[in-house]
Amino acid sequence: MTRPAPPSHLATSSTAPEHTTSRPSTAMPPLDAWMHRQQSSGGSNMTAALLAWFEGPPPALSALRSMAQYRLAPYERLRQMPSAAEPVEDSWPLWSTGPHFEAAHHIVESPGAATTELEEDIAALFSAPLDPRRPPWQLHLIPTTGGFVLLFRAHHALLDGRSIATLLRALFDETAGLRPPRAGGPATAETPSRARQLSWILGDLLPKGRPLPFHGPVDPYRVLSFRQVPREELDAARASLRSAASAERASTNAVFLAATAGALRTLGVAGRPLPALPGICALVPVDVRTSEESQLLGNHYATVRVPLPQLGDARERLAAVDSFIRRAAIGARARAQAAVVSSRPRKVTPLSNAAGRYVDSPRYFSLLCSSVSTHAGELTIGSARLTAMAAIPPLGPGHPLAVTAIHHGSTSVVTAVTDHSHRDLAQPLAERIHDEIRILAG
Repeated sequence: MTRPAPPSHLATSSTAPEHTTSRPSTAMPPLDAWMHRQQSSGGSNMTAALLAWFEGPPPALSALRSMAQYRLAPYERLRQMPSAAEPVEDSWPLWSTGPHFEAAHHIVESPGAATTELEEDIAALFSAPLDPRRPPWQLHLIPTTGGFVLLFRAHHALLDGRSIATLLRALFDETAGLRPPRAGGPATAETPSRARQLSWILGDLLPKGRPLPFHGPVDPYRVLSFRQVPREELDAARASLRSAASAERASTNAVFLAATAGALRTLGVAGRPLPALPGICALVPVDVRTSEESQLLGNHYATVRVPLPQLGDARERLAAVDSFIRRAAIGARARAQAAVVSSRPRKVTPLSNAAGRYVDSPRYFSLLCSSVSTHAGELTIGSARLTAMAAIPPLGPGHPLAVTAIHHGSTSVVTAVTDHSHRDLAQPLAERIHDEIRILAG
């Protein structure tokens, strides 16, 4: 099969890097290190990204760089890159920090894209490797018909999705509400008892996901499909569980997960429901920052596995997912998991990977499903207004498909990401998730 090559304008710069090893290197936190190690798999391409749509005239590249130089330079995390000083193959990876923030090396203008070609252009940008000689992040300014988009991509070892959203807000929010960035990990994480740690570990060693028909090797190229969902449709879907006995609405996360479950079912890619196999299971990232830590950069989340019921009735699926989320208290569960992972000895082995909840086998989770509400408010660049955002996650080994939803303002965006070998899944799945939301809203 012929695979698409990234276009020539994505070639890395030949100028000298700004990064030096003039400052001491520091050990990566465990989750950063796991993300860094996954890059050794050629198909992993552990880049994460956030895409932001703006209505209005695009800024000049020089103005965008000047803004970034002023507002993003205080974030030391953006000057970090994996240290080249790793003496042995199994040593713990390190972060080294460069002395300068150089916006010109990281903020670039890409050729304009027509609306009909945007998904392909963004996929090509997303698939292109980041410059290994510099801190692994880049911001692309891309003019479009009637406006422009910004693509902020970074290696997942450096930034998680919440971090990228924080940086975009720091770049464009002109209010005084943003506090200066702080370094370090969450100060409020508490290590649970040894008995609870053991229960987490044993629970994670038990398979909980059914391998689906599309599982298998992952190639390094990406295919994307976006579907914008109006807020009124999402709100109507959330309200579909209301009854005379209860006025509570379902969560936006439950609507997204239930719609994904329905989409897998109707597309016939849910696998065979054999009694000996577990059910379909979504791996759901949960942010563990407190409100005081909202601008903390890095990887500060944990994952919870949520069953995706294959019931025939859409509202029954939503009721089952929403009930599980409420019963399982996934926020507290994620915080406890994060405490366990962050307290682990710094040694990378297959056993420690398994015990740290990061088993990649499809038997441990069937599909990555990430849903985020930004709560960022109005963001503008000059007279241009941010209208919607989409999250683009990496694809781990064995998982050539992932779906996300970002809820910002009056619009939610559902994104399906596949590798090139499974490109025929991206558009139908994103469309069907939107259809399932409409069914719930109806």
